[in-house]
Amino acid sequence: MKQYLEACKAVSTHGVAGEVKVELWCDDAAFLSRFGHLYRGEAGQGPLELIHVRPHKNMALLTFAGVSDMDAARALVGTVFYIDRSEARLPEGHYFQVDLVGCEVKDADTGRVYGTVKQVSRPAAQDIYTVEGPQGESWLFPAVKPFLEQVDVEGRRVLVRPIRGMFDTAEDGDKA
Repeated sequence: MKQYLEACKAVSTHGVAGEVKVELWCDDAAFLSRFGHLYRGEAGQGPLELIHVRPHKNMALLTFAGVSDMDAARALVGTVFYIDRSEARLPEGHYFQVDLVGCEVKDADTGRVYGTVKQVSRPAAQDIYTVEGPQGESWLFPAVKPFLEQVDVEGRRVLVRPIRGMFDTAEDGDKA
């Protein structure tokens, strides 16, 4: 599993005191505020001490140690910031979406394997898993009850209860 995870991206400055406006790629500003440092590289490069986080519409405003004016903040625009997984405290039963990628998608009732999770997106109110089958076919799976039975990140599997037609190509193969 990756040690450093993408958390947000700097999109602009805010004001003249060095605040950086970020697009959140994590749950919310409150989650981000739990971290002492953000990193400018996927291997933990360029740590910046995080002084303050505050929500701003659907984004967040960040204050970093040593970034005290608009020019210093402007230099960070376009930067993707990472969190250190070891600093994250997730509630019981929660996980990082990136940890779902590669998990086997299996029918909770029949044991049938449909494929693996290739991507997790959130275009609306719930997550959508892109599931890739053994022949390269792909399906979009809504990660909601009653379809999603269990996510077992440690066991690398997702148990599902699909309705007829959800995995069309796999079901058609049964009839041949």
